[in-house]
Amino acid sequence: MKELLTYIVQSLVEKPDEVSVTERAGSGETAFEVRVSESDMGKVIGRQGRIVKEIRILMKAVAQRKGKKVSVEILD
Repeated sequence: MKELLTYIVQSLVEKPDEVSVTERAGSGETAFEVRVSESDMGKVIGRQGRIVKEIRILMKAVAQRKGKKVSVEILD
C-alpha cells in the first residue's frame, strides 16, 4: 500500500524526488505520513482538501479489501 500511495502522490507533484512516505503501524491501524515539497503542498491537498480526501478514500478502500485500517496524514 505504501508503494501505491507513493506513486499517487509522485504523480501529482512537480518534484517527485522530494516525496517521502513513512509507514507507522499502531494499534490496529496503519498510519501513512506523507511529506512533500512546500511548493507542492497545494497540489496534494487541492481546493478545499478535495484531492487529499480522495486519496484517503482510495487508500481506505484498498485497505478494507485486505482487512486493515489506514489513515493518511499530510505533513509539512
